[in-house]
Amino acid sequence: MRSVKRARLFMRAFVIGGLLSLPFSLPADDGADGYRLLELDGSKVKWGKQELGVGARVSYAFADEMLRFDDARNCREVAPISALSGEGLSTEKLVHEAEAAFRVWERASGLSFHEVADARDADIVVGAQGRPRGWAFADVSYASAPKQGVRVIDQALVCLNPHQEWKVGFDGNKDVYDIRYTLIHEIGHAIGLDHPGPSGQVMGFRYTEAFGELQPGDLRGVQRLYGPGTDDDHPVNGFDIQLIEASTDAYHASNLIGSSVLSAAADEEIGSINDLVLDQDGNIVAVVVAIGGYLGIGEKNVALSWESVDLTREADEEKAVVRVHADKGTLDGAPEYEGVSSLRASPDTGVDG
Repeated sequence: MRSVKRARLFMRAFVIGGLLSLPFSLPADDGADGYRLLELDGSKVKWGKQELGVGARVSYAFADEMLRFDDARNCREVAPISALSGEGLSTEKLVHEAEAAFRVWERASGLSFHEVADARDADIVVGAQGRPRGWAFADVSYASAPKQGVRVIDQALVCLNPHQEWKVGFDGNKDVYDIRYTLIHEIGHAIGLDHPGPSGQVMGFRYTEAFGELQPGDLRGVQRLYGPGTDDDHPVNGFDIQLIEASTDAYHASNLIGSSVLSAAADEEIGSINDLVLDQDGNIVAVVVAIGGYLGIGEKNVALSWESVDLTREADEEKAVVRVHADKGTLDGAPEYEGVSSLRASPDTGVDG
């Protein structure tokens, strides 16, 4: 086994009043650009050459037996990855999601990942926790003396709690974590990225289902460490990188659904959004508004052209404010929408599994 000196890194959902303290020195990068580079003993850490912006080739393997890393703080005992499988999540699917998570970082940067058969020979070992706790953790070790403020990573571990329930894809239930999103986050630690803050990026320490793809800060961070990806035409996790970089002010479907709809004329609430209609290219063509029936009980769905909707965002809120150029009486007279939900095709999820 490799000699290790490790730092504690982890991602978990916050409970009310919960705090997260990092047990290593404060990084020079303060997260203002949406990313923070991991620092151990005062030096940044990365794979490959001791030079920022230079790519690297990194191997990984899935644990298939109990492994022990005596100097690790989080993943001291790594169990076979099969321990994470359960109802609806086979070992094969688990491996597929992990491979997809590695590809996300690979497509975004000068990193290249390849799988090896024996975990003892791997740079990054992925498996279940032998001593289950929390949600997911990573350990990072380095073997070199610093050069220009950079140390070379020697080995990294990623371990997930087999006692937690895991899922594939987003469904709004934040008590069950999406396996791919979690692995993308933990692999980010394993390649030298720290938490830039609580949210807004995949590397934020709060679990979220607002996005499933790398955010602008994530991209800037990994590219500062390893340079840009060479496969510029290949989208990250199915999305074009330029689109992601320009999406900081985008309205995610998860924020639109349930939003109140106001009449632009009367400035009063007339209903709420409960679906979006997309065409085959993923463009939103209509918004489905649930409104109360005139002098009746219950509600009906009315599909309005997307072009008729005005979207704004309150300065102190993340939620969108939706206004339409219609009043309640106009909507009451509109035909009901009876189509099947098209939200499952929304590009907001970023999950193709």
